[in-house]
Amino acid sequence: MAKIVVDPITRIEGHLRIELESEGGVILKDKAWSETTQFRGLETILQGRDPRDAWAFVGRICGVCTSVHAIASITAVENAIGSNVPTQAKNIRQIMLEAQEIQDHVIHFYHLHALDFVDPASAIEADPQAAVDFAKTIGSTWKGNTLERMTAVKDTVKALVESGQLSIFSGGYIGHPAYKLPPEANLMAVAHYLDALEFQRSMIRIVTTFGGKNPHPNFLVGGMACTIDPEHSESINQVQLDQVSKWIDETLEFVEGCYLPDALAIVGVYKEYFDIGASSPNFIATGLSGTAIGGNPKDAAIGENNFKPGVVYDMNLGGVEDFDADLVEEWATSAWYTYAGGDVGVKPLAGETVPTPAIVPRPPYAMSEEDAASGKKFLNESEQDKYTWCKAPRYNGKPVQVGPLARLIVGYARGHAEIKEIVDYALSTLGITAAQLNSTAGRALARCAESVISARELKNYTFPKFVAALQGGDIDVFDASKWDPETWAAQCSGYAFVEVARGNLSHWVNIENGKITNYQCVVPTTWLAGGRDAQGQIGPYEHSLAGDGKHPLVDPTKPVEVLRTIHSFDPCMSCAVHVLDADGVEVQAVVS
Repeated sequence: MAKIVVDPITRIEGHLRIELESEGGVILKDKAWSETTQFRGLETILQGRDPRDAWAFVGRICGVCTSVHAIASITAVENAIGSNVPTQAKNIRQIMLEAQEIQDHVIHFYHLHALDFVDPASAIEADPQAAVDFAKTIGSTWKGNTLERMTAVKDTVKALVESGQLSIFSGGYIGHPAYKLPPEANLMAVAHYLDALEFQRSMIRIVTTFGGKNPHPNFLVGGMACTIDPEHSESINQVQLDQVSKWIDETLEFVEGCYLPDALAIVGVYKEYFDIGASSPNFIATGLSGTAIGGNPKDAAIGENNFKPGVVYDMNLGGVEDFDADLVEEWATSAWYTYAGGDVGVKPLAGETVPTPAIVPRPPYAMSEEDAASGKKFLNESEQDKYTWCKAPRYNGKPVQVGPLARLIVGYARGHAEIKEIVDYALSTLGITAAQLNSTAGRALARCAESVISARELKNYTFPKFVAALQGGDIDVFDASKWDPETWAAQCSGYAFVEVARGNLSHWVNIENGKITNYQCVVPTTWLAGGRDAQGQIGPYEHSLAGDGKHPLVDPTKPVEVLRTIHSFDPCMSCAVHVLDADGVEVQAVVS
């Protein structure tokens, strides 16, 4: 048996450590530990502050997820104080959420996950014309698939390899035998990696147009901070709307003509990963990506083109149930926190964020010969079996998956037409079953499918709806009736659920006499990265690696299989927690 530590997991946002036990080329059942090694504490920072300012603080949780936290915050506060947000403000928020989500998925696929499957060094062996032909074979219509472009990219990669410094590609296990793509596919993938850098930079300008800047765009409780006046240059006007329309067209062109065929081709080559990395078979989603709901989703009106919030248990696509916010709880069994009521599940509105540093192992994490001889299992293990800063959310007492896959599963079970169309197309093209979507490859594919769906929604529904309302004279983006705290109840509380790139995000706030008394964020990565609860149920990351005792790990010194599966969730530990170790020392990568 081998004890393996991967610390830190790279190509993610934040700091994550994975500990494993493996034997015979596989990870042993239930022998995986997901360890978030940062403490966030923003919930405590918000206590006593003006709830109208909360969005500006929580937007700094992460530089990638900035807009989504801000929107979750203002929606939760609006739910608490009873603000009636104008329709056009809601339309703008949805445009921004959909644009940010597509950009996020593109970044994840090409710049965070691709190097687990693509060997850039192999590209120097490719014939550029063969790479162009390969792109055509997989159905890619991307304008960058030219002989000139492929030749230039090959020359660039060749110069990097010959220099001995792989630059942006140095994070992969170059030459690992687990890489299977032929050289021409690797060359095409590297070219599209570079193209995606340009694409995501320009595409996020949609968010900047309405938010004023990015990251950390501007928002406003009761509406939006931007104004709309087609006749004035200082406001959102026709020139900017024409630019946004052009960027949306470019977005749809990229995700349909480049991202979708690339994703189908890569997961098709690594088809065995549809049988690897299955996680908790329970899924929750409160709508399509970009859905923002104030209050309990079970009571929300369902927008056109959306699906009703739901829960799928045990991958039963024929038995979807309604989602109820009252069934959400967080456990601190495995986390370095203590609850006043002991080891119990706590509802977020009554949530506690009480770190307990006395039980946190001190860095550097190193196992002495004496510890090893005494039978100590892991470097982070404490007597209380607490090993992470990440709480463990549960829905109806069960670990659940959130994210693009969860939205596809719940939407498919609800019979959403566009989801069914693209999922059925993918299943038919790849020759897999719906059950196999709960896998490493399935999560990668789901992100791509969702990007296509969101780009089509943005092009055909969300943005035209906004423009049509403008043409009808609706330029109202702010409700001033509840801005003054004098109009609020002395005590009030609210919460919001927002479907964002990594999954279901909720913010929960209690307000008394105009000030925040308690604030909690239950973020997608907390749902997924959390550890064991009092019932001994492992979290989704842990389940994906050690749920069945069959997950491969051929070479413990080069754990590419582990990275493929963990990266498929697109971890954002900065959202789950936030700060380095007590001594300010960055923990270096260790694999043993």
